[in-house]
Amino acid sequence: MTAPVLMVVGTASSVGKSVIVTALCRIFRQDGVRVAPFKAQNMSNNADVTPDGLEIGRAQSEQAAAAGLAPRVEMNPVLLKPQGDRTSQIVLNGRPAGLLSSANFDRRAELWPHVTAALDTLRAEYDLVVVEGAGSPAEPNLYARDIVNMAVARYAQAPTILVGDIDRGGVFAHFVGTLALLPPEDRALVRGLVINRFRGDPALLEPAIRDVQERTGVPMLGIIPWINDIGVAQEDAVALERGDGSASGADGVLDVAVIRFPRIANFDDFDPLAAEPGVRVRYVGRVEDLGRPALIVLPGTKATLADLDWMRRLGLDAAVRGHVEAGGAVLGICGGMQMLGERLSDPDGVEAERGSVAAGLGLLALETTFSGDKTTRRVRGHVAAGRGQWAGLRGTLVDGYEIHMGRTTPTTSAIDPLLTLDGHPDGAVSLDGRVAGTYLHGFFTNDAARRTLLRALGWRDAADPDSSAARREAAFDRLAEVVRGHLDLPRVRGLLGLPEPS
Repeated sequence: MTAPVLMVVGTASSVGKSVIVTALCRIFRQDGVRVAPFKAQNMSNNADVTPDGLEIGRAQSEQAAAAGLAPRVEMNPVLLKPQGDRTSQIVLNGRPAGLLSSANFDRRAELWPHVTAALDTLRAEYDLVVVEGAGSPAEPNLYARDIVNMAVARYAQAPTILVGDIDRGGVFAHFVGTLALLPPEDRALVRGLVINRFRGDPALLEPAIRDVQERTGVPMLGIIPWINDIGVAQEDAVALERGDGSASGADGVLDVAVIRFPRIANFDDFDPLAAEPGVRVRYVGRVEDLGRPALIVLPGTKATLADLDWMRRLGLDAAVRGHVEAGGAVLGICGGMQMLGERLSDPDGVEAERGSVAAGLGLLALETTFSGDKTTRRVRGHVAAGRGQWAGLRGTLVDGYEIHMGRTTPTTSAIDPLLTLDGHPDGAVSLDGRVAGTYLHGFFTNDAARRTLLRALGWRDAADPDSSAARREAAFDRLAEVVRGHLDLPRVRGLLGLPEPS
């Protein structure tokens, strides 16, 4: 039997679609429904690696976890990873499949069969598939090449929920305008509206809700309140725009500054740090906001050479070196580690002009050569370093995943690897232990490693703190509780033909 599909689209990007889908996945799982998430095409540099070494969007991996599932490539068959203003890498069924540019943006004929095959597979194996759209479904210039919004809803004949963000203003106009722009067959599939991120008394909205329902004929299914500290990994870096980049002056708080590259990738690496009591994580894009943190992190990036040049233009490279000279600690992850080395070469033009060579920050005796081969794998191992703040971590078990293009090697034998992963050395640590780098994403989800490093940096931890896994599960349950209390779930189940939970 083919499972029903529930489609969740939004009036715009970043209105909360991915969080709503995450909540629905947890709710239906709690109610005994075997549910799976799906997004036909994701555009994000936040990615994850499946157990079989394939790459998908981080949001779909998070939604899978909420549903109690391991991530799989069918949940996100097409992933676009922006690496320039007009160019994205295509990841098709978990593997790189060339570049997509504004000049050749329409590849629907090639990609659509992969979308339908993936969705059909999930529908055959689960009781329900909750599908997330992308951006807005009401873009007349994109109708003909749509593979992620109403084209999916039409293919599955899926009842569709339209989500709007009231916090940004104009939500009722967004609802009416979106529905007015949809073709009749697509508009007929929209069976309910949901207001997200509301602060205040819902009774104040009643006149506007009545008006919109009369104008559109589409009922309001729920008003989801603003949720502080959701604790769920965000889909892309737009979420960072709500953050505060100023330096912290709070006493007793361990300050961690993450350099906010223009093309930052996998920034959810730092969610477990931010969740620790007494730790503050700031995303910094200016020298004047850097302050004097206990740790500076250079995170992953989809465009290492371009973001290294950005650092130099802003003087952040000199600021990072000055931090080290003053006795501060620096950690580079993936592209950030590549920048910390002595030299970066791109002989095949993978990231920049063919034959490009750039000097790194010179803080680690490493050199990186970019190549077209992409490494995507889950790994496990232990901390190999025994210097500086890393001394207490030696032998600590870690696991995570790698996503990178290029190979990084030492330029001298007098440098130790930071980690040993699957029996192979990874990264490096400086002779004084102040600077370290690794290709491992997810390092900070390892509770023992994270907390031992934080203590070495001066953190005073809380007694018997929760594990990252426990916090994640609690966040899913808390999110589900809020959405369950403000969404008309009986009506949603009715749209899907699902019985009430026993």
